[in-house]
Amino acid sequence: MSKLTTFLILSICLISYSWAYKSTHGDFVECLSHKIMNSTSISQVIHTPKNSSYSTIYNSFLDHNLRITSNFKPSIIFTPTKESQIQVAIYCSKLHDLQIRIRSGGHDYEGLSYISDNPFFLIDLRNLRSISIDIKNKTAWVQAGATLGEVYYRIAEKSNNKLAFVAGACPSVGVGGHISGGGYSMMSRKFGIAADNIIDAKLIDANGQIQDRESMGEDLFWAIRGGGGTSFGLIISWKIKLVDIPEKVTVFNVGRTLKQNATQLVYKWQHITDKVDDNLLIRLFVRNSEFPYGFGKRDIYAFFTTMFVGRVDELLHEMQDKFPELGLVKEDCIEMSWIESILFFAGSPRGTSLDVLLHWNITTTNERGYFKGKSDYVQHPISIYGLEGMWKLLNQLAVENSGAELQFSPYGGKLSDISESEIPFPHRAGNIFTIEYGVYWSRIENSQRNIAWIRKLYEYMGKYVSKSPRAAYLNYRDLDLGMNNINGNTSYEQARVWGVKYFNNNFDRLVQVKTKFDPTNFFRNQQSIPPLLSLGYNIW
Repeated sequence: MSKLTTFLILSICLISYSWAYKSTHGDFVECLSHKIMNSTSISQVIHTPKNSSYSTIYNSFLDHNLRITSNFKPSIIFTPTKESQIQVAIYCSKLHDLQIRIRSGGHDYEGLSYISDNPFFLIDLRNLRSISIDIKNKTAWVQAGATLGEVYYRIAEKSNNKLAFVAGACPSVGVGGHISGGGYSMMSRKFGIAADNIIDAKLIDANGQIQDRESMGEDLFWAIRGGGGTSFGLIISWKIKLVDIPEKVTVFNVGRTLKQNATQLVYKWQHITDKVDDNLLIRLFVRNSEFPYGFGKRDIYAFFTTMFVGRVDELLHEMQDKFPELGLVKEDCIEMSWIESILFFAGSPRGTSLDVLLHWNITTTNERGYFKGKSDYVQHPISIYGLEGMWKLLNQLAVENSGAELQFSPYGGKLSDISESEIPFPHRAGNIFTIEYGVYWSRIENSQRNIAWIRKLYEYMGKYVSKSPRAAYLNYRDLDLGMNNINGNTSYEQARVWGVKYFNNNFDRLVQVKTKFDPTNFFRNQQSIPPLLSLGYNIW
């Protein structure tokens, strides 16, 4: 075959594909518009690249991560204002064979909620953010598009700071994805993770039907609490359990350098962090720069960032008993309300108005840049030699305008009391802490070197972390672990490579639930749970 013939065939194929894509896209928009035109203005909910609103909405929750790229952006962004509109979108997408992605907020490390290697449209839940609180029964219904900051603010406002919800420290995170992936909290040693505190949920299944806990059944309700909701349906809202919180909690953030005995302190921290009073959570951040995510003076900095659900005198007594080496004094500590602690851990200056929690937007609170993250679980303390090897690698990150951070989050307490099969989140007894590795940079030309560096660090850590499987945290998505192919036909064996890292022995049950409730794999992304029936497998 001549080069000219090959060129002509490829050109015809591309033209045919482009025509077919535009036709599918146009038919889908017409279907969607026709079905919802009587209930709302089309321009309020359908945004195409021709609209000025498209770029603003697409870029508003990308977690300042410019590393995420794709061959396709969504052909439209759909921002429904009613649950019934989502049902219409699912109907039209199935009718015209167009994939969907679902986004409820920020902090999507690999962009799985807003990218694809196939044509798709994006359902952005920003308009579904209502929060209804029942003080008497200590519960709340929270729509998936709300941010954690909004939820925290409304709970504190309604309960006069007497109730709280157990979830993450970043106010900009969307409720939908955070809870469905687990949801670690600064109070998790006392109350568990966010997914442990879910009473009910509403989701729209692949048939467009709205299901609650009773109608979906316990298998599906089990799967969405830590198994990643977008593998099974579109979660509309969660019914969350609120916890009693004292009038004051105590926080501190104490930093030490290598010259201030940081290595020995980190070594000791590993031996006590999962064994201290359940009211106490001592999180550890290790950075190779003076400022978080910044590019300041190079050194190893260890920051012990802590919440104690109680008063300062109780905290000092516990620290003196379990961790006197840190040298904590009363002047290091601050008593404040729980809702004020949310701003403290988010890095806001003292005195910042709580109203900022209602308007926290990643694109206005952080400069946009590049980021790659990975994670591990540690079941035995890392030796002094192992820690010094980590510091050496951190100091080797000499790429200009780059910074790195290791985040050590302790387990034990309530986290260890719950069975690993209670919900899909399996990281329970036996884990001392988890590590999140993060590298940040500001110039695209440094991407390859920074990604190579964090992979080298991850390889080095292999001998110090969990094995068979080497576990990972779903909310710190990492496509290096493996992914589905673009057509969603990944085999059970292929998916299990990364699936057991996130879910351990719960992966097979998740596959069974997926096969039962979404056998055609309508809800999928590059790391979603695959069904079995269409692949001819059987694990029962």
